[in-house]
Amino acid sequence: MIFDGWQGVLHVVVVGVVAYPALVLLLRSSGKRTLAKMNAFDFVVTVALGLLVVLQFVVAWLSVRWRWFEQIVKSEPSLLVYRGQTRDDVLLAQRVSHDEVLAALRSAGLPNIAAAGAVVLETDGTFSVIEAEALQQATLAEPWTSTGAEQSAP
Repeated sequence: MIFDGWQGVLHVVVVGVVAYPALVLLLRSSGKRTLAKMNAFDFVVTVALGLLVVLQFVVAWLSVRWRWFEQIVKSEPSLLVYRGQTRDDVLLAQRVSHDEVLAALRSAGLPNIAAAGAVVLETDGTFSVIEAEALQQATLAEPWTSTGAEQSAP
């Protein structure tokens, strides 16, 4: 390793000072058997898992406090089918096949795409299916607001 300035040394010192107590707390909280007969691979997996848990906490904490950060780390739901018509451009962009949409419709008890008012790919990767009748009743009872939802539908 070639010395190229004090910034690198400072970075190593700060990370070491922060990581060591965090690692000790993680290992102490996980129980005495965590390190029993542990090989190098087990130790690396334990440390990596601890870091992932901490990173998940940090991302969740930041996303509930700053909307711009939430928009970076979370996706928006995607409208795949609207009023019985598939939106092929959205299917392609979201890498969803027609067969997957048909499977979601069958799971919801709908016989075909024409019976679907809407199929939405949710942010967690699941499909939400709204029957055509339910969509029609909701549209009549509560008209669309100016949130842009009516603009995203074909």
